[in-house]
Amino acid sequence: VGCGALHVMWADLGEVRTLAVKDTWRGRRVGHAMLTGLVARARELELGKVFCLTFEVDFFRRHGFELIEETPVAPEVFAELLRSHDDGVAEFLELAHVKQNTLGNSRMLLTPPPTP
Repeated sequence: VGCGALHVMWADLGEVRTLAVKDTWRGRRVGHAMLTGLVARARELELGKVFCLTFEVDFFRRHGFELIEETPVAPEVFAELLRSHDDGVAEFLELAHVKQNTLGNSRMLLTPPPTP
């Protein structure tokens, strides 16, 4: 009925990827449950930041994500990420070779509190 993934990009940075729910299951909190689980896993892995590329801004905002304009990584991390051949990484870094609006036109960031 749904899918989603947490991609660890760096020691303290993860990406929520391909979070989707079948239309007939929307409104039943399936997406909420999956995102909550992915963020919990990010906490377990001690990821300090989790981002997403999305068209569903309101959904992610309800879960604590905020819109970002800048790339929220240190310059040395940015340089390392530039070496990636992953289109999701390229979109996150706003590289020109990525076709616009294929992965989501809004970048959002969550800084999850540490696991108690």
